[in-house]
Amino acid sequence: MSIYVGNLSYKVTQEDIISVFAEYGTVKRVHLPTDRETSRPRGFGFVEMSTDAEEEAAINALDGAEWMGRDLKVNKAKPREDDGRGNRGGGGKFARGGGGARY
Repeated sequence: MSIYVGNLSYKVTQEDIISVFAEYGTVKRVHLPTDRETSRPRGFGFVEMSTDAEEEAAINALDGAEWMGRDLKVNKAKPREDDGRGNRGGGGKFARGGGGARY
């Protein structure tokens, strides 16, 4: 299982995330996605902890908590969806290969 952490400050680092989540157990991995064009953090991340119980404790304690001037959104990460063509997640009208009628 993985934890989604949203509404993060753009100044947050992996070390910052580890220090907060370590209060609830062992942090195995932190991933903070960055924008491809600007290399700037995207304001959300994912945290993996050693056990489900540790992840639940962190979610319960941190969801809605104020940190670095923002109210965190913390919940179980949803698995990426595969669209059957090998593409994962996303989509929307600006996705590559989207198609649709053009008038």
